[in-house]
Amino acid sequence: MPVNIPGNLPAINILKQENIFVMETQRALQQDIRPLRIALCNLMPLKIITETDFIRLLSNSPLQIELEFFYMDKHESKNTSREHMNIFYKTFDQIKDQRFDGLIITGAPVELIPFEEVDYWTDLQKVMDWSKTHVTSTLHICWGAQAGLYHHYGIGKYNLNAKLFGVFEHKITQPGLPLFRGFDDIFHVPHSRYTETRMEDIRSNPDLMLVCYSDKAGVNVVASRDFRQIFVTGHFEYNPETLNQEYVRDKNKGIDTPLPENYFPNNDPQAEPFVRWRATANLFFINWLNYYVYQETPYEWT
Repeated sequence: MPVNIPGNLPAINILKQENIFVMETQRALQQDIRPLRIALCNLMPLKIITETDFIRLLSNSPLQIELEFFYMDKHESKNTSREHMNIFYKTFDQIKDQRFDGLIITGAPVELIPFEEVDYWTDLQKVMDWSKTHVTSTLHICWGAQAGLYHHYGIGKYNLNAKLFGVFEHKITQPGLPLFRGFDDIFHVPHSRYTETRMEDIRSNPDLMLVCYSDKAGVNVVASRDFRQIFVTGHFEYNPETLNQEYVRDKNKGIDTPLPENYFPNNDPQAEPFVRWRATANLFFINWLNYYVYQETPYEWT
């Protein structure tokens, strides 16, 4: 049973062309089950692309999911129409009295700015505090992961000498964890960032677990001991073209960005990218939904 989303959301046509099953609200109402309620705090500038990427992964589960988009209303989106935001998004104030089974906080292109100087930082802190009492499990992605680690645990981010950009091999620190059940010993995840979270900072904090890492990309997945807060510095959700689009965008802006590693065949940017992470991404989100949301959330929130 797939994601229950509004019938006129742009993602629907894209996903149907990919033979990915999504359910429009009218049909979902005919099923006598309680869907999992997932909130998506979308901080990315190209919101429709981000919506589509996450729906693609959330829909690959036997669980019916009701997805709610919200945004930081102190920040005006320059890349998504006001009409789209008015139709499909709510502000945090509009949902803060509700409870959700899961929450996803996306990345944002602000990683080189100190947290306190981001224009919606105070509002995002309220969301992260709210998640501890109103959400069963929260996924923080990329800058969202760094923001969560800083807010909840005081763990900082550090500038890299060059952009970490590409698809890298990863390993699990503790085999048998439900979050990585069914994973291969070595698997691939995309990264795209200018900053890092250091392993020694995670390992020195007794409230956190380093769950997954890369010899090249460093920290990838960190979790609180109860797995109610999960921090992912990479991008399981990236679609096949995302790294290419970022590379072209940077080149057009005159930014000296290297070719994404382990992505183009023979490092030829004219070649079709080689996707190594699709199955891994689907399994990661299925495991999160099953073991840390569905198995843990109450049938009725009280």
